[in-house]
Amino acid sequence: MKRNTFLLLMAICIPALHVTAQELPSQAEILKTMVLTNDYFMKTTPDPGAPTFGGGKERTSNLWTRAVYYEGLMALIGIAPEQRYIDYVSQWGEAHKWAPRGSLNTHNADNQCCEQTYLDMYEIMQDPRMFANVKINIDACVNDPQAHDWWWIDAIQMAMPVYAKMGRITGEQRYWDKMWDFYHYTRDIHDGTGMFNAKDGLWWRDHDYNAPYTEPNGEDCYWGRGNGWVLAALVRVMNEIPTSEKHYKQYLKDFKAMCKALKAVQREDGLWNVSLHDATHFGGKEITGTSLFVYGMAWGIRKGILSEKEYLPVVARAWNAMVKDAVHDNGFLGYVQGTGKDPSAGQPVTYDSKPDFEDYGLGCFLLAGSEMFKLRADVVPAAQVPRSVR
Repeated sequence: MKRNTFLLLMAICIPALHVTAQELPSQAEILKTMVLTNDYFMKTTPDPGAPTFGGGKERTSNLWTRAVYYEGLMALIGIAPEQRYIDYVSQWGEAHKWAPRGSLNTHNADNQCCEQTYLDMYEIMQDPRMFANVKINIDACVNDPQAHDWWWIDAIQMAMPVYAKMGRITGEQRYWDKMWDFYHYTRDIHDGTGMFNAKDGLWWRDHDYNAPYTEPNGEDCYWGRGNGWVLAALVRVMNEIPTSEKHYKQYLKDFKAMCKALKAVQREDGLWNVSLHDATHFGGKEITGTSLFVYGMAWGIRKGILSEKEYLPVVARAWNAMVKDAVHDNGFLGYVQGTGKDPSAGQPVTYDSKPDFEDYGLGCFLLAGSEMFKLRADVVPAAQVPRSVR
């Protein structure tokens, strides 16, 4: 009887293990793909401090698109700490004197995005220059009584983690308090209703897309990458603040609500559309939003926040689809939607289409890969991973 019971249990368990093994590639495969795509970018962008000409206009390379790439590179460093990566980040930071884009008084979240990586590097290198200008800039924002800086949801990802990191590094609650003020304004106050629709668990991009604006099918306009920015920001913030922080539970609640809503609208092929509630409006494969959703959900599974049974198939299908459908043999990424603020921006999005900026798409993809790597197994001991990229 005992033997029969054992065999029955084995019959149940073995297929489950087989499915998991088939769905998730090995850590070596995940890392190989990340290195391939990152090497393509580093080879085609040999000088990290040089201006970028995305969209046909010259811009300094500490703009938000490049800053998002460095978020991804720091995540890669967390699992593969090669000196060439550290040097590449250092050259970029030095070129910009470890300062935000624009002025030290900027309140623009896009200009502050680079400060996430400056603070990560500060924690690794302990060079006070990497911290000083960030503090000057963020202190100027904290000391300003207004709280309406973030009126578009992309801003949550661009700047919110900076405040989270500043609060942890300095031990000063004021950074977390200001972070909440900005988040609360975007979520609940802007345009009279806020940008978060708790009913659907998703975010309108800004006041231009708030109800009663609708997509062609009559549904609310929930832009894929825009919602990805928020999900990624919540992960990066909750990685920095203690669970006892007074607003942690709200961040966690929003994170869970978003994951539930996103799970429900995943495409059959594993990816997500640019318009989350209208698959007919510029429907098709797109990997920036997909990458950010994978990043968030894989982290949630790994932290025990999301059900492995429910969400592991979601992230496995998504990651495998991105690798299969978007990664070129030379490391170029296809299906990256260009810059903009809604489903119509940067179209057409195809396997061979080149967006106006290549950098942020790779950053999103590397973030996803880093969490998939950690989810797959623990190969790099935690002590070897910089605190700022865990």
